[in-house]
Amino acid sequence: MLGGLLLYVTTLYCSPALRTGKRRGREGAGLYPELGVLGFQEGKSPALVRELGRLTALLPSYEAVQQELADRGLKLTLKEVHGIGQHAGQSALAYRRRQLHQYRAGQLPAGTGRGKRFGVMLDGGRTKLRRSTRRQKGQGPFKTQRRRYQTDWREPKLFIIFEMDEQGRMKQGTRPLIDGTFRGPDEIMEVLAMRLHQLGAAQAQLVAFRADGAPWIWERLDWVIKRLGLRASQVSRGLDWCHAVHHISLALQPLLEDGERKRVFKKLRKWLKQGQWRKVVYELTQLLVWAELPEEAAVWTEINYLQNHGAQGHLDYARFRRRHLPTGSGAIESTVRRVINLRMKGNSITWYEDNAEAMLVLRGLVLSRRWPETFAEITASLASDRRLDWDWQSPDMVAELKAEKVITPPEPQPQSQEPSYDTSV
Repeated sequence: MLGGLLLYVTTLYCSPALRTGKRRGREGAGLYPELGVLGFQEGKSPALVRELGRLTALLPSYEAVQQELADRGLKLTLKEVHGIGQHAGQSALAYRRRQLHQYRAGQLPAGTGRGKRFGVMLDGGRTKLRRSTRRQKGQGPFKTQRRRYQTDWREPKLFIIFEMDEQGRMKQGTRPLIDGTFRGPDEIMEVLAMRLHQLGAAQAQLVAFRADGAPWIWERLDWVIKRLGLRASQVSRGLDWCHAVHHISLALQPLLEDGERKRVFKKLRKWLKQGQWRKVVYELTQLLVWAELPEEAAVWTEINYLQNHGAQGHLDYARFRRRHLPTGSGAIESTVRRVINLRMKGNSITWYEDNAEAMLVLRGLVLSRRWPETFAEITASLASDRRLDWDWQSPDMVAELKAEKVITPPEPQPQSQEPSYDTSV
């Protein structure tokens, strides 16, 4: 129990309906119905699992969690702290996978978002994962072979969803929704679609997507919009302002000297702020011609970058301001720092992928202040099914979009044409 009391209980055990006869599986074969109804998980009370899971996500290490619990009068070994914390994270991850199965089957109820305006921002972080290359043989003084492992940097994908006020900021009194995964862009986009469905985005007044220029985001965003059934008038897509300005700076570096480059940069930045991205592209193209650089120069990459995003409506910053919508994606940059960098990234810190995935989901729930209510739902779900290792395969969204010709190259726009704005909005 949370207070340190230890109970011994004799209870019935329900075996599974189907048994293969090979192995019991990662979480055993059945459940204890009385303990399940009371919310006990792995012999631990729900209050202990809820509190230890919260501390595991908030504090910087398992040793810190152990010390904090000891100061409260609950003495647990480091192995017990690690096991309970990981079980809390794996339970949250299993519950999300069950929700994904329901969402695919059309059984997940939608929320009520009528009249609301949602901001959605996506980005990736960096975490070092480890994988074993050789198993250990023996223990202690009888060890005959040491364990070996290899580490690689991986990019977890994250998103944050929040309700916006009339000025385009996070509405006071509301809680953001933070989620992420290590399993690639397809899964994070399906999780994003599911979370927006739960918030009732189909009934919302507006859903504003903001991100940097990562191709994995923009290639799959059409799938999310189509999956939710959003109309074009409900969607606003924009490239982060700082990233767009940075690409202007990169394009000017090989073209002009320091003094002249600073003057031209301020002029182009002003044009971009006014939504005149075509004038920016035209000016950069003229400077490139005058500089007589070869066609394979890196400047063309920056110009094409601005051209493509502008043609898709991602650079209409003047319109964003008129509609009181965010022009940047600072919220997700802060989310990456708080969720990943402050807990999962550091010197000599490595994670197994399953543990990192569980910690990522758990920390997102805790930092968005959704852990207590979600834990109650997890407890009710595990009361009838204790399985944590759900099989899940992500759909190939890019292939699906290309097959339906949803992803098509943007049509070239004349350089002299100015962007048009809907003044009725």
